[in-house]
Amino acid sequence: MPKIFFITWHEFHRDAQALVWNLPDRSWKGIVAVTRGGLVPAAILARNLDIKLIETVCVSSYDDRTDTQAKATILKGLPEGDDGEGWLVVDDLIDTGHTVQIIRKMFPKAYYATVYAKSKGKKYVDSYVSEVNAWIVFPWEEEAPERLFSLS
Repeated sequence: MPKIFFITWHEFHRDAQALVWNLPDRSWKGIVAVTRGGLVPAAILARNLDIKLIETVCVSSYDDRTDTQAKATILKGLPEGDDGEGWLVVDDLIDTGHTVQIIRKMFPKAYYATVYAKSKGKKYVDSYVSEVNAWIVFPWEEEAPERLFSLS
């Protein structure tokens, strides 16, 4: 049975605030939230850093029916002509690093931060709070995927 780690709203908020403390002290142009998971930490970081401008990049890399990674598809990119200098790209979790590698091609000079990192992906971000090598169930998810409980 795979390890499953449930995170409460309180724990996530605390960890997202800790991410703020890990960031370099600079004036950010804005935040780019990696949807969907990056929306919640982006809101917390924006409030704590007094950032008003939040963009999104939408990359689909999971098969929602099986909760497994699939070929990444860019659903919404970033403004063209900007190399990312001064932007903070935020996500809730980095798993393999595949999604961040795609975004780095669009925004190579941005700063990449995530709340949680798995060992395979942590080298692809500039900051993270905790390494967690388990299936993470976030507070905005109702429950762990049923398929995890049926594995032998």
